[in-house]
Amino acid sequence: MGQTLTGLLTSVRAIAGRPGTPPRARPGGGPDPELLAALRLCGDHLAALAASGPLTDARRTRLIASIGALTTACSTPGADAFDALLRTGQQALDSGGDAGARLALALADEATALRARSKGAWRLRGNALDALGRSEEAITAYERHLALQQNTAAARDVERRIATLRAAGDRIDEALALVGDVSEGGEGATGAVRLSRRLPAADARAAFTELVRLRTTERGAADPAVRRLAALYAEHRRLSDRDPMADPLLGGAEPLGVPGLRRFLAGRTVCLVADTPHTAEQEQRPGSSLAALIGGYDLVVRCDAVRHAAPTARTDLHAVTLRGDSPWKGPRWDRRATARLVFGDPLPHWRLALRSRLVPGAQDRIGDATLRRPLHDPALLGEAAADAEGPASTAYTVLRLLDFLGTPARVDLIGFEGPAALSPREREWIGARAGATDDTAVRITLR
Repeated sequence: MGQTLTGLLTSVRAIAGRPGTPPRARPGGGPDPELLAALRLCGDHLAALAASGPLTDARRTRLIASIGALTTACSTPGADAFDALLRTGQQALDSGGDAGARLALALADEATALRARSKGAWRLRGNALDALGRSEEAITAYERHLALQQNTAAARDVERRIATLRAAGDRIDEALALVGDVSEGGEGATGAVRLSRRLPAADARAAFTELVRLRTTERGAADPAVRRLAALYAEHRRLSDRDPMADPLLGGAEPLGVPGLRRFLAGRTVCLVADTPHTAEQEQRPGSSLAALIGGYDLVVRCDAVRHAAPTARTDLHAVTLRGDSPWKGPRWDRRATARLVFGDPLPHWRLALRSRLVPGAQDRIGDATLRRPLHDPALLGEAAADAEGPASTAYTVLRLLDFLGTPARVDLIGFEGPAALSPREREWIGARAGATDDTAVRITLR
């Protein structure tokens, strides 16, 4: 791939020139200036990829192939390279990350300059701006797309996304109206002055979080205005975290949010089963007391990579925490589960992991973005992220979430001893809330 990438970069530079230099004129005419500008942008991106080391990501490989196709189209007399330009922009967006989204936006700008009435170019521009968190600009681009789109069915996704972006902005406007005249100064005014629906999504989220924190400190959580502000914040987070478009790679699974999870758990007995050789052996043994015990619960929860339990072992809820710098590269989640929760941050990594690792048909429901960070999300537990003992275990995160939701009839832990034991901090939290212990079954009852 290194030689192919280097050769492609050489071809791109030969056609479009190097950064900061005008493209060389080609005998008999050549590509439009916008296409040459797009190729130079692709060349810059290829150079950055080459400097980043070996390429193992399939999405980046597809992007490189698209740039190759665009380069061929631009070097072929009479060829129409516009479709290749749009495909390259879409592959840049699909490659993930801010760098890919910025390249997609730059290519979309060249595409709209080349053909101002291309609905595909305006859709690409809207998607790129959306991925970069520039919601108001994305709405404008989406509206230009809709004005050109004649297919009503194809327009529905874009219409829904515009409604979602506007609803998120409306929550900000209502929050600003709620805090009143910011010219009075004071702590609450600082967060309000920074907050605006025109801020990039990440900046708006940070400003909204700070405003809620300051107002809560100033007036107390029981103040009606503070409670309404917190509710607006939670609604804004849920709207802004929602995927821009429906993702067919979810394989038909139903998104599961906080209200849906509450209903899923309501009135049911739940057990978290540790994945240990002993527990797995006892669970598979016919007539064993542990197998009968686990079979008596309404919901069985298993966490992370289940290596010891049989593939057919019952799993009603599977929870996994994303770890490492590239969590989307792990093994796919093919264990059958009624519902699956994926915990992880930041949001782009979480989305990419879902698209890479979910197996269509392996789950009926998948936790949405509102459930991806329950310990630290101010709309849920809202705890500080820093911890001397390191990140929380998945089992502990599940326990805290179930305890916060408060709807299960009973929550038990089975087999969390020895190698499966939780950290001292986590055991301390459990010990303060345990209602009973059963040494025979190695069971701890929280409620």
